[in-house]
Amino acid sequence: MELNRRDLLKVLGLAGLGVAGGGALAACTTQGCATPVSSGDALLDLWTHDPGYATFFTAAATDAALVGGSAWSFGVDVTSIAPADIVSRLITQAVAQRPLPQLAGLVIDQFPRVMRADIAENLFVDLTSLTEPLGDRLLKTQPYSVGGKVYALESDNSVSVMFYRADLFEQLGIPEDVDTWEELLEIGAGVAADTGQAIGMVANGDNGSIVNGFVQMLLQRGGSLYDADGNLTVVSEESVEVLELMAEGVRSGAFIALSDPYGGAAAAALKESQLIATVMPNWYEVYGLQANVPDQSGRWRARTIPRFAGGGHVGSTLGGTAFAVLKDQELTDAATDLLQRAYLSEEGQLARYHAGAYLPTLVELYQAPSFQQISDDYLGGQRVFEVYAAAAQDMPIFYQAAGASVLRDSLGGPILRAINGQIGAEAALTVGVAMYERQVQQ
Repeated sequence: MELNRRDLLKVLGLAGLGVAGGGALAACTTQGCATPVSSGDALLDLWTHDPGYATFFTAAATDAALVGGSAWSFGVDVTSIAPADIVSRLITQAVAQRPLPQLAGLVIDQFPRVMRADIAENLFVDLTSLTEPLGDRLLKTQPYSVGGKVYALESDNSVSVMFYRADLFEQLGIPEDVDTWEELLEIGAGVAADTGQAIGMVANGDNGSIVNGFVQMLLQRGGSLYDADGNLTVVSEESVEVLELMAEGVRSGAFIALSDPYGGAAAAALKESQLIATVMPNWYEVYGLQANVPDQSGRWRARTIPRFAGGGHVGSTLGGTAFAVLKDQELTDAATDLLQRAYLSEEGQLARYHAGAYLPTLVELYQAPSFQQISDDYLGGQRVFEVYAAAAQDMPIFYQAAGASVLRDSLGGPILRAINGQIGAEAALTVGVAMYERQVQQ
């Protein structure tokens, strides 16, 4: 399959690489497509941005509970690469027919870069034969699908819940079971007026953070950026309602606007008890709360997200990393076997949780005793899977398309203007879509 220079440079987001010009995009190396090895020693090369995945796969390779009975004896050699660079290097290495890894971790917002020009089809193993028998039991396959085929397996279900300071909620008289966003926003406005504390946050820095925060709420409300066929669905009643609610929250002080939900501004707001609740995925507990306010251990709790009065879900999602297998290599079958064992078995999903608190993607495991009995010390000993189970049973589906990165950059500015009250919600979304369409039609 030929990948022309224009398409390659669009995917890479770079110019003058000197690698495009008619080279066939394939996962084969300089030796050509290798004959598969059916058994024996399998030292797999793995590219990832996260040391947590490096630790997990290294341990999984020799864990008898996971790999016992396999035809291969596994080892894993890890290369650490920044998320955006993984996709770029995979493509340039493939075009130049240079060595590739057998396993690659693809951050969810980078996957759209391989959804055009048959890149996923040429580089990665079609994993649909592994996922299809699981049906709806396996969550979060849609963001990594192209043409109805699944090319990567999600590592963490990234279930969004509301984390809140139980001690301060009690002190301020905020019920822990507020039913709707509309009710909570009214309570939050009163709290902000009295104490200056916020019950949520909105990003106002980079386009990625701005749009991610909007999409997290939009998915919960039942909306989306794209439908299952890749068509834009940005301008909708749900989108307008969500953006208006975000703007109202910032205006009233119920929501605090922060330049970076994960960086210094958020850390300061948490440490000063200015931010006393936030909707974030499960991984935020480790990377946002525990990392920035370890001294607040035992004070935080998790609950499902207050629903929107107009409908939607009590769960949402944000972020994720999926692993793909590079095709047509000697150890492609071995890598597929390891990934299936580590990602599609109860033992593998439990091991992932204990390795890095990665939530299972098999929906029935949320009710399994091995997960239900887990208590979280940071969350005051809470049986947190009772919350995650309720959210996982009511998770929205997240669809992506090849132009997702362009859409994010097009929407970021208009959404921020709407949040700041400088433009109406529907007008902002319409402006963003028009900017997107001008770029993708070039």
